[in-house]
Amino acid sequence: MKIIIKQVRLLSMKEEVNVLVENGKIKAIGQLEIGEVDHVIDGKGQYLLPGFVDIHVHLREPGGEAKETIETGTKAAARGGFTTVCAMPNTRPVPDDQANLLYVNELISKHGHVRVLPYAAITKRQLGKELVDVQSLKQLGAVAFTDDGVGVQTAGKMHEAMQLASKHQTSIVAHCEENSLVNQGVMHEGKRNKELNLPGISSISESVHIARDLLLAEATGCHYHVCHVSTKESVRIIRDAKRVGIPVTAEVTPHHLLLTEHDIPGDQADFKMNPPLRSEEDRQALIAGLLDGTIDCIATDHAPHMSDEKSQGFLHSPFGIVGLETAFPLLYTHFVQTNIVTLEQLVDWLTIKPAKVFNLPYGKLEIGQPADLVLVNLNETSIIDPKTFYSKGHNTPFAGWEVKGNPTMTMVDGEVVWQEEDIYV
Repeated sequence: MKIIIKQVRLLSMKEEVNVLVENGKIKAIGQLEIGEVDHVIDGKGQYLLPGFVDIHVHLREPGGEAKETIETGTKAAARGGFTTVCAMPNTRPVPDDQANLLYVNELISKHGHVRVLPYAAITKRQLGKELVDVQSLKQLGAVAFTDDGVGVQTAGKMHEAMQLASKHQTSIVAHCEENSLVNQGVMHEGKRNKELNLPGISSISESVHIARDLLLAEATGCHYHVCHVSTKESVRIIRDAKRVGIPVTAEVTPHHLLLTEHDIPGDQADFKMNPPLRSEEDRQALIAGLLDGTIDCIATDHAPHMSDEKSQGFLHSPFGIVGLETAFPLLYTHFVQTNIVTLEQLVDWLTIKPAKVFNLPYGKLEIGQPADLVLVNLNETSIIDPKTFYSKGHNTPFAGWEVKGNPTMTMVDGEVVWQEEDIYV
């Protein structure tokens, strides 16, 4: 199969070029003659970028199919320009043994529209008590190990897990939250929670957990990855850890980069996520952390829920928002167009840098690399409308926002997996 994507702009070139895709790989780039090919895709005036890599998504299947499925979640990923996603293990059953992970792999093979790399749990049923068989689960394709939204609470158990992970050359990934400091909070403990008379989650519930784990990572030599960093204290601790050589990486979400507690209009659970929206000072620290390399990449923490679940207010609704279909246009509009970061920086944080966290061979637009590509229109304006989402989840605080930078075509291994309209000529 030969495909020419014609008259596109690349980050590395000033003039428009043609890109030849053959047998799933990027074959040639330049002022190419179209010649005899199977398809031609007209990308006139648009940017062709490497497919985005999201190392933190919730696809819900098996067990949570009412919220999302692998099919709907990966369709949403494709629409958002993501060609590789790493699926969290908070499913039922949990991928905590060989049979359960094989089942997840089978579902991915049948229903995935983009590349899905599954996480395995650190402990059986994510209960923080009995460790999984790290070696066998890694051999079956577990990209890394995490208990996701229920961070391992005892230092002894996390120490054992890191020792195993280090031995088998894999990574421990952590949602960092010290449960004894959460106090049934539902939003950030700051000014806004007091105005709304809602219980708060303190910043130190996150940073204390990170500090503990960084010392354990130093002791074991284990690569440790911090999910969805949200506080200035966490950024400072991770920066200090990197400075002394502790093997740590970290991610931040679009919503923590864009919103604060003061953007919460009232008791509306589309603004309820964990970690919660923090202060403006925290938000600025996250941006600074990205810019100086303390935070390695951006991940969506795509967390779909049913509409009736999210209609119950902060006290009774589940944590989480969707993000796959809105991430790039939101970040492009509010960071690149405002000259806070460059387009090249944003693309790196969504491609080669998340891939590097787990040494994945993706996120590059180069000859010989897999043709994981996204075509984006940086000029046309649109309004975020949850009714148009491919995801089953419509739970987003960004409904009605005006953005630019929408993907128009996504390709995985040389196959078009999503397109805005009939792009073939």
